[in-house]
Amino acid sequence: MNAPLTASSDPRHVMPETAVARLDAVRHAIDSLTHEQRRLERLGLELPLARCQHQLRYWRFLEGLLAVAAGERPATGKGLSWLDASSR
Repeated sequence: MNAPLTASSDPRHVMPETAVARLDAVRHAIDSLTHEQRRLERLGLELPLARCQHQLRYWRFLEGLLAVAAGERPATGKGLSWLDASSR
């Protein structure tokens, strides 16, 4: 795996013990990568931007898994769940 683009998005870090703390850590990684993505877009750096987007996909997937495990509704960015989308 490539080196993480931000310190908080390093998957080698030990995850916190509680579900809430794990979810907070994952969301902090997503926030840091989102800010890095904006910076890379402004600079026009295509390869680092692609790496950042790849890492964001991983962390967003992990957020979804942890949110489901914690009994939360995963963030979709649009406020829809799979059930909402299939009922259209």
